[in-house]
Amino acid sequence: MRLENKIALITGGSSGIGRESCLLFSKEGAKIVVVDINEKGGQETVNMIDEAGGLAVFCKADVSKAADCERMVTFAKKQFGGLHILFNNAGIMHSDDGDSQSTEEKVWDLTMNINVKGVFLGCKYGIPLIRQSGGGSIINTASFVAHLGAATPQIAYTASKGAVLAMSRELAIVHARENIRVNALSPGPLRTELLMKFLNTDAKKQRRMVHIPMGRFGEAKEMAKAALFLASDDSSYMTGTEFLVDGGITAAYVTPE
Repeated sequence: MRLENKIALITGGSSGIGRESCLLFSKEGAKIVVVDINEKGGQETVNMIDEAGGLAVFCKADVSKAADCERMVTFAKKQFGGLHILFNNAGIMHSDDGDSQSTEEKVWDLTMNINVKGVFLGCKYGIPLIRQSGGGSIINTASFVAHLGAATPQIAYTASKGAVLAMSRELAIVHARENIRVNALSPGPLRTELLMKFLNTDAKKQRRMVHIPMGRFGEAKEMAKAALFLASDDSSYMTGTEFLVDGGITAAYVTPE
């Protein structure tokens, strides 16, 4: 098993990429701390892991709050004794996020607080425990929109994911000699609840899908497999980089209608 004897903390673990990563990481031998603000969904993930014979615990936390992030890391240490994998995956894509004129300041602030500050706080409190545990891997969820302007405007989300990329690079350089690797996972458009709620009409979905060379939305399970690579020793010489898993969208110049 690729994560045997490892302890992983995964935020946003109640659904989507987070849930699929919790399930896969557990299957590969890791003990899982499932973190989410959604207590019901997070506990469901824990129950799924338990039923499959894995070991997981749930911690309710709002990643935009420092006290919650400190508590989730303390909880990981109390429950399992350390931390080797930190997957800062929690994020939002607000339905009222649009262009610079239509997006309200409160939507901008909420998006930045969860998508950017949440990653910062996860690392702020998680890195000392990873260091104490002998090193490990940090994965921060960014997005293909850090490279491309979104066809359906989402200015706060796009800016937040660009920030995650930049922050991941700096964290990687600062901690490279401590056996702590930091990489960003940048998914393409996915058939998850998060994106499907944002692309809430067939016209919006088609406008996004037409740009994907593979002609389909990605699946959360596919992102979990990419995250597993970054979490495991298979990526032992990777740090400060980005893993684009996007169906070819960022490589495309023109995609036929």
